[in-house]
Amino acid sequence: MTTQPTKESARDEDRRHERRKKFSGSIEIDWGSATLNGTVRDIGPRGLFVEMPLPLWVGATFRARLNLNPALTLDCRVARVEPQNGIGVVFDVVEESGKSQLEALLTSLSQA
Repeated sequence: MTTQPTKESARDEDRRHERRKKFSGSIEIDWGSATLNGTVRDIGPRGLFVEMPLPLWVGATFRARLNLNPALTLDCRVARVEPQNGIGVVFDVVEESGKSQLEALLTSLSQA
């Protein structure tokens, strides 16, 4: 019997490597000419979960603003959908200054 390596599926690539932390904050999603609103329930260094009644689909991409002071701009891709609940997204921070802002936010959440 020979063992062949298996290819990782796209779903396996989307799995988290870092734990997310509980967080409650509002987010604005730019979707075409519309702005969709949602609530972030958890966040990590590369992903977050957005609660929204009509979620987007897996693979959808969008730009979003996490309403902090100042707002944190993110380029996002939907990795997972919970029907009638929301979406799990992976993201990249758009502005270099936002990276330190995100790190400070995550540090403050670990102290809570």
